[in-house]
Amino acid sequence: MTYRYPEIEEVISYIQKNIDEPLSLSQLANKVSYSPYHFTRIFKEKTGLSPLYYVSAMRLQKAKDLLLNTNLTVRDIGMEIGQQSLGTFTTRFTQKVGVTPSQFRKSNMQVDDLLLSLQKLNDWREQYPTLNQYARIEGTVRATLPLKGFVLIGLFSKPIPEGFPLYGTLLSSLGDFCFTNVIPGTYYLMATSISWEMEFMDVLLPQTTLRTRSKKPIVVKSHSAVPYQEVTLYSPRIDDPPILVSIPLLMNHFLNRIHQH
Repeated sequence: MTYRYPEIEEVISYIQKNIDEPLSLSQLANKVSYSPYHFTRIFKEKTGLSPLYYVSAMRLQKAKDLLLNTNLTVRDIGMEIGQQSLGTFTTRFTQKVGVTPSQFRKSNMQVDDLLLSLQKLNDWREQYPTLNQYARIEGTVRATLPLKGFVLIGLFSKPIPEGFPLYGTLLSSLGDFCFTNVIPGTYYLMATSISWEMEFMDVLLPQTTLRTRSKKPIVVKSHSAVPYQEVTLYSPRIDDPPILVSIPLLMNHFLNRIHQH
């Protein structure tokens, strides 16, 4: 964990406590007496994201919470997070979470069945072809705490787990992982874990799950090996962005892929 720029943690706490209020870049920079340019640079160094991107992510996290814990309409929830247009809110939510707001609201009914289906699997290990046109990204996942459950791990285009991962899988335990046929590009490795005893709300709003993320990108080049990745799941930190992608969506996609093979 980096202890540089503790003042940024103060700003993050301020954002989280005042997410209902208008939050401009200059306002946030003034909280720590920095210029907007300097503030943006060190905020991005600390979190991997620009300040306003982080604010936008936290507002979508609030929308997920409101969908599950209130009877507000989808339109009203969009307005609660500053989206005047229902269409704009629905589009942004779907892009970042992977399902529509209405589908996310109903996903609480799927969690128990998905967990049971995963527990019944005899072999979680996906088959990795030995011949690939493109790169392999291999590594090991460890954890700072014991884990009785499974790990969701994927490669994303930004340093935040939003949208469907470009490459992803579920691991039945800590240990080795591998992504094959990864085309040249820039990726961020993200992972979280789900325990078997977890309540459905904690699966849908994974705010306390063990996690890991790479702030620095993994760059895949043609005909070039990718360094072995060693990552450790840890308890959430204040500078971690929210996990926006729908966990049930990833679970369901993995089960469908396993059954197809």
